Amino acid sequence: METSRIAAFRVFADLPSAELERLASAMSEVDVEAGDAVVTNGDFGYALYVIEEGEADVVVEGDDAERVLGPGDTFGEIALLVTGRRTATVVARTPMRLLWLFDQDFRRIRRDVPEFERSLRRLGGERLGA
Repeated sequence: METSRIAAFRVFADLPSAELERLASAMSEVDVEAGDAVVTNGDFGYALYVIEEGEADVVVEGDDAERVLGPGDTFGEIALLVTGRRTATVVARTPMRLLWLFDQDFRRIRRDVPEFERSLRRLGGERLGA
């Protein structure tokens, strides 16, 4: 994947170019149809996602969307860093293109690029506090 595709995302903004290149080489992409659940509350978390295109509803309890995620937003970090399980269901509101980082690659990059983990922990802390 080209580094330019991820360089503008807030969660990656503080990473030096060499680290961005490592991250970009480990990321994959997936297209999701509107209405599809990307992750489900309570499931084990195996990937971090960044929305490149489209929107998704975040549902924590019940059927009402708690918030809407859009391009540049990240989800899945809480399960990978803290709980091991998904803390919300994320459902595609529109067709989406997601960039994702599988758990093994996430752990390797997290170990080798400390600023990446710090950025994700700040984001996760904001969400858990909300």
